Amino acid sequence: MNLDAIRRDTPGCSDKIFLNSAGSSLMPKPVVERIVEYLYEEQELGGHTTAEKNIEPINAFYEQAAKLINSKPSNIAFTNSATDGYAKALSSISFKDGDCIITTNDDYISNHIAFISLQRRYRIKVIRAVNMPDNELDLAYFEHLIQKHRPKLIAVTHIPTNSGLIQNVEGVGKLCKQYDILYLVDACQSVGQLVVDVTKMNCDFLTATGRKFIRGPRGTGFLYVSDYVLAQKMAPLFLDSNGAEWTAFDHYQLSETAKRFEFFERSNASLLGLTVALKYANAIGMINIENYNRKLSETLRTHLLDNGFRILDKGNQLSSIITFCEQDGKIDTIQKIIKENNIIFKVNNKNGALIDFTLKNVDQAIRLSPHYFNTMEEIEKVSAMLKL
Repeated sequence: MNLDAIRRDTPGCSDKIFLNSAGSSLMPKPVVERIVEYLYEEQELGGHTTAEKNIEPINAFYEQAAKLINSKPSNIAFTNSATDGYAKALSSISFKDGDCIITTNDDYISNHIAFISLQRRYRIKVIRAVNMPDNELDLAYFEHLIQKHRPKLIAVTHIPTNSGLIQNVEGVGKLCKQYDILYLVDACQSVGQLVVDVTKMNCDFLTATGRKFIRGPRGTGFLYVSDYVLAQKMAPLFLDSNGAEWTAFDHYQLSETAKRFEFFERSNASLLGLTVALKYANAIGMINIENYNRKLSETLRTHLLDNGFRILDKGNQLSSIITFCEQDGKIDTIQKIIKENNIIFKVNNKNGALIDFTLKNVDQAIRLSPHYFNTMEEIEKVSAMLKL
């Protein structure tokens, strides 16, 4: 990694310490330049003609996304967000009264709300697997739940937004494959932060967003769809001319690829910006990004612990998301210091992590999420500021 070159490509890190990549990261200059260039083309030629001229660059999106997660371009669909992809994946599953979804206490807020919505509409059961004392998923209990309830779907968030936990999605994937259960992974916080390999996860769906650790524009994301799902002719509830061909008055033919999960209307400027961001990460190498991010986060977490803060992250594998507060659960003093020193950060509230924060008996936490454009000097500087 050439950190100097990366920081030159990241103007947003020149006048502040940016530690909110888990919220919405800083785009590299080439990403923004490509978006603007395309918009100028649309200004001159209109949207349709510009899209026709850029078919090859647009198709490169599928190649770069597939490369990032060890997939094939035919398994990738562009989405407007991770939640957009998640909703489309859920809508492709034919739930009926009495079906069961198994998930975790640490799944993302929007996912829990979606499950509750399905529960109300289809009267399905939603079961949350318990964690072991070290906060790791209890795979033996997972298997017990599978044998008892025969779920229609298992859904796990790889890295929760409210803590540094990295969940054992590969272990769950082995169980799903063994028992032939559909498996949905929310990789919103992991893709772009660390190595993600869908072949090792054995997942049927995986969702990702562009705006976080991938460093792409807002309003972008992608959905991975397995060959199994495609072969089963599964498709989102609502299709348009991008996902299917109208072949007779009362018939349509599905796209053979994951593009059946796309809509025709989208921002191609944003898609091309995401393509550049994906290519940028692929060029650096995800293993390099993961290793450097681990050094940054481990150093920051250790310093904060030494400074007397309560670290809320639990688990044997921790990510580049650090959540903490004072020993009494307050964050006011921390927040004041961080704001005064021009550090970009995030406050996580209890209603965004209701189960996790209830179990930890906190209402709020400071979340810092360093990424590979940050320096160790910045980590040391923040740590020095936050000495109680």
